[in-house]
Amino acid sequence: MMLFQSFLLAHTLAVMKLKSEASKLYLSYLWWIIEPLLFVAVFYVVFEVLLGRGGENFIVFLMCGKIPFLWLSKTVNSGANSLVQGKNLMGQRNFPKQVFPFAQVQENLYKQWVVFAILLLILMGFEFMPTMSWWLLPLLIFVNYLLIVLITLVAAILVAYIPDMRMIVSMGTVFLMFSSGIFWDVRDIASIETQNLLLSINPLAFLIDAYRQILMYGNTPDMQHLLIIALVSSIGLVAMYKLYDLQSFKIARRLLS
Repeated sequence: MMLFQSFLLAHTLAVMKLKSEASKLYLSYLWWIIEPLLFVAVFYVVFEVLLGRGGENFIVFLMCGKIPFLWLSKTVNSGANSLVQGKNLMGQRNFPKQVFPFAQVQENLYKQWVVFAILLLILMGFEFMPTMSWWLLPLLIFVNYLLIVLITLVAAILVAYIPDMRMIVSMGTVFLMFSSGIFWDVRDIASIETQNLLLSINPLAFLIDAYRQILMYGNTPDMQHLLIIALVSSIGLVAMYKLYDLQSFKIARRLLS
């Protein structure tokens, strides 16, 4: 019951923030689409136009990597500060503290559904037609979501106790951007051992490759690997939820001191 109530609170906070944010911008909700497309456009110009390192269908290749990465990076970086930003409610000892990072996750999730819809339309515009593997996309997005929630919860509680951790979190997402195969293909790594190691220790690299395998090549990704990420993320989420409950009073005292 408490988990359901936490979800409802997070949903309400997320919707309120979305409406508040949209009301402050001239283009309102259109920025949900414009912002990720601008990011893709910038990196396309750098790697394809200026450096000439793109290749065939590079714009689609880039979008399939950059859009999932932006979902993770924006959520984690904003969610890392969510407990600090919500400290005005920390005086209520029984208020579930995990609601704050979870609300940030939900806010970005609601934006991401629109972005994914546009991505699919663009793919079809480039003649990447739906295949049977596209049915796996909801599962892939769900696993991606579980991983994002877990990382965000961890980042938020670390920043609550050690404010300097927000810099580490920010640098960590930059490191992921360059090490997860967003601008290059993981499968181009000559050494199979190195390739497998990267996919094993960096779940984002595996997920980005899985998006491309499904959407661009019509292949089925390694389902065992995908389910392992889902299982580990789920176990981690349960552990973090319990940790937030156990540390609820200490988090409030730390942020209000």
